[in-house]
Amino acid sequence: MLNSQIPIYPEPYWRDPNPFPEFPNLKEDLKTDVVVVGAGIAGITTAYLLAKEGKNIILVDAGRVGNGTTGHTTAKITAQHDVIYDELIQHFGTAEAESYYLANMSAKKFIENTIHQLAIDCDFKQEDAYLYTIDDANKAKLETEAKAYQTLGIKGSYMDKLPLELGEKAGLVMPSQARFHPLRYLQKLLDEFVSLGGKVFENTTVVDIEEGHHPTVITRENLKITCQDVVLCTHFPCYDKGAFFARLHADRSYVLAIKPEKVYPGGMYLSIDSPATRSLREVTINGEQHVLVGGQSHKTGKGVCTMQHYEVLEQFARDTFGIKAYLYRWSAQDLITLDKVPYIGRMTEKHRNIYIATGFRKWGMSHSTISALLITDLIMERPNPYEKLYTPSRFQADPSLRNAVVQNLDVAGTLLAGKVGLTFKEPKDLAKDEGAVVMVDGQRCGGYRDSDGDLHIVDSTCTHMGCEVEWNHGDRTWDCPCHGSRFSTDGEVIEGPAERPLGKVALEVEQR
Repeated sequence: MLNSQIPIYPEPYWRDPNPFPEFPNLKEDLKTDVVVVGAGIAGITTAYLLAKEGKNIILVDAGRVGNGTTGHTTAKITAQHDVIYDELIQHFGTAEAESYYLANMSAKKFIENTIHQLAIDCDFKQEDAYLYTIDDANKAKLETEAKAYQTLGIKGSYMDKLPLELGEKAGLVMPSQARFHPLRYLQKLLDEFVSLGGKVFENTTVVDIEEGHHPTVITRENLKITCQDVVLCTHFPCYDKGAFFARLHADRSYVLAIKPEKVYPGGMYLSIDSPATRSLREVTINGEQHVLVGGQSHKTGKGVCTMQHYEVLEQFARDTFGIKAYLYRWSAQDLITLDKVPYIGRMTEKHRNIYIATGFRKWGMSHSTISALLITDLIMERPNPYEKLYTPSRFQADPSLRNAVVQNLDVAGTLLAGKVGLTFKEPKDLAKDEGAVVMVDGQRCGGYRDSDGDLHIVDSTCTHMGCEVEWNHGDRTWDCPCHGSRFSTDGEVIEGPAERPLGKVALEVEQR
């Protein structure tokens, strides 16, 4: 164990304090042109753009505005998405690989232009982005990716040394990318949306959609919003008619915000060395230079004790920069598609007025913006050059078929292992601030004893598709390894696709 300054509870810097006002929950049936579900960067940007087009828009979120994945990002605005372009050329062809780059650069330009047009104070800054490796065996990957850059006309170059010394064996730069404060940016877009007549409802969970020429969105309280189009920007689609549960998987990664002892020279960095990936960027907190240190990606609900991921990143930060202060820590969850390209557009060819945006693979700032621009064009019946690339109806046989089989087997294995796995932990044995799978009357449950000594026992079966959740000590949540749903210690849904909370389990006095 490190001599750690680690913050006791996870909280992202972007939400301290939360820049958004509070909005009411839906209390009556309504009618509108478009319902946008999910108030992160994808949903807010989409609602803003459609309101500018003169549409009447209702924006709803199951929790607070900006409280989901957008509030847990590292907020890089870049088209450099790991070593992706050679793979895109191989699986999609040169034209579509070029479209991927151009789409992401157009999203960056849109964000930049919007910041200037609306005079948004959100710490926007142009930065060069770097991929690097500390492993000689991975130098060939960067050399191949550099050739893909040349093929696609991407500005960038292979290099032996980086501005920040990281023990690198090789690097690849993509110049003129950017970073910003995402929630300050979205605060202004949301203000503009409301001024255009848009309505926002928080703590309003959508559980179903009645399809038709005029679809109806139905909430947990059985309230209804009738509309012409529905846009699902809920990370994992809360209404799934495209078998997305089998076409997406969830990964978690971890972020620290530290004040370094050494001066950070600028630039955004990402190592390509799996599993020990590292992400770095500068951030200004209280007028002083700090660094966001990210990495330690793993499939949600699987892996070692999650607190260890924070500790590994802390040690890396100490070794690389030194730490004067350790202000924040948080984790992020990201969905990944079978072919690594997001699903953006009409849910299926049969669902012409239901749209989705999901599977951003940790690059949500640019892909959320692409989603808003693309879906706005589709609803306004305008052509968009990136519709084919991102369509959710696509299916690439190589590598998708193989990956689909592997992922579905993995889910089936998790279901089986969760049901038959044995545990001998008793609720009364839990220490303060300890969570674990426990046995209650012969049934597998989730138990957590809070700092006051009170026990919280929940049914450990995920309410989405019946997988068994696992305890995440680093974030004090129950996480589902199958499709990434996350629940609080009391079983409330933090992140979908689950819509219903875990059931609460009562204990006899002697079991406490």
